[in-house]
Amino acid sequence: MQRIEFCYTPKHGSWLNIAENELSAMTRQCMEGRRFGDIDTLQAGTRAWSTDINNTQRGVDWQMKVDDARCKLTSIYPKIKF
Repeated sequence: MQRIEFCYTPKHGSWLNIAENELSAMTRQCMEGRRFGDIDTLQAGTRAWSTDINNTQRGVDWQMKVDDARCKLTSIYPKIKF
């Protein structure tokens, strides 16, 4: 039990989802199927990928709408009676 470290996800973790998506995309687009001989080559490749992605300025297309979230995540979005 002493070796287990618990890392709790923030209550509103959309930033974490975006970061995970970007790391996954970088792994697939920049590193998959390649071997890097030294750290400088790795840094140059990731820097070029990062520059290209940052210049693209793409957004995040969230698939879950508010009404769907209220149905699936009732503990976070409770119904309020007026």
